Amino acid sequence: MHGEYKVPGGKLVVVDLEVEGGRISDFHLAGDFFLEPDDALQDIDAAVTGLPVETDAAAIAAAVRAALPEGAQLLGFTPESVGTAVRRALVTAPGWKDFTWEVVHEKAVSPRMNLALDEVLTARVGAGLRNPTLRIWEWDESAVVIGSFQSYRNEVDPEGAARHGYDVVRRISGGGAMLMGADSIVTYSLYVPASLVAGMTFADSYAFLDDWVLQALRSLGIDATYQPLNDISSPKGKIGGAAQKRLAGGGVLHHATMSYDMDGQVMTEVLRIGREKLSDKGTTSAAKRVDPLRSQTGLPREAIIERLKETFTTLYGAEPGHITAEEYAEAEALVESKFATDAWLHRVP
Repeated sequence: MHGEYKVPGGKLVVVDLEVEGGRISDFHLAGDFFLEPDDALQDIDAAVTGLPVETDAAAIAAAVRAALPEGAQLLGFTPESVGTAVRRALVTAPGWKDFTWEVVHEKAVSPRMNLALDEVLTARVGAGLRNPTLRIWEWDESAVVIGSFQSYRNEVDPEGAARHGYDVVRRISGGGAMLMGADSIVTYSLYVPASLVAGMTFADSYAFLDDWVLQALRSLGIDATYQPLNDISSPKGKIGGAAQKRLAGGGVLHHATMSYDMDGQVMTEVLRIGREKLSDKGTTSAAKRVDPLRSQTGLPREAIIERLKETFTTLYGAEPGHITAEEYAEAEALVESKFATDAWLHRVP
């Protein structure tokens, strides 16, 4: 059995193993990482060999860590990444290049339509009716998007939202509220089969699915990193955040929003939580721009989006794709039955 795991921001971890009598045998670790002392590689191989095949990634990591000699240096990988690679080998998880990818970047639609498309396209990928897809969002109006489990009244100031022209909608994924100005943010969604993240913890899958974004941002001169659980950041502050939803049919939705240029004062007048965060930090005024992508690159929003598409296409051999008329129609029906209803918006009062 063979498994691979690319450490986000790090190196490739490769494992080969056999299974005999319900236990791992003939285990070998390889990769482009750095390890000192040299013979620690044999210690890792010995630690994993003999473990039951049911051993989870955390327990594999613990066994590896316990076997390392004092003072061992692991550069570009961790015991946890070894555990993840082993689990992926045992479930024969595919890699990015085992799929045919599409990149979709189409017309601006309403906030509710964007959210409905997320659910429709994720379900279709899970059902095998669509290739795994990267979609870049475009908005025809601004919106506050609250997480699936957030309280409407605790998160949003309806008067402030109306005054500044922000619609209020609820997405199917968890996480926090996002202030999404139509031309002030960059949002993308990945619709992937669950097999792509098989063997990974939920937390590991976040960084794994956004590693390509870090590469794109670094190519633009941003020292981008991933901060657990779901933040894309840089030495100059947070750039954006990600969220996920896994559907019963086998599709995984992973989407992220990055700030291009946002008015901090508007945020505090639309989001109640924004006031509390600033108060906690001792900030007396929010009248400033939150503009990590614009200020750190000096590029227009459109140029940044093009670099994201180019990077993803180069890494994974993706081709341009389109949303079909049938998919648009299904999403429109879902807007009417779900995303435009008060029952959905106020599911958590």
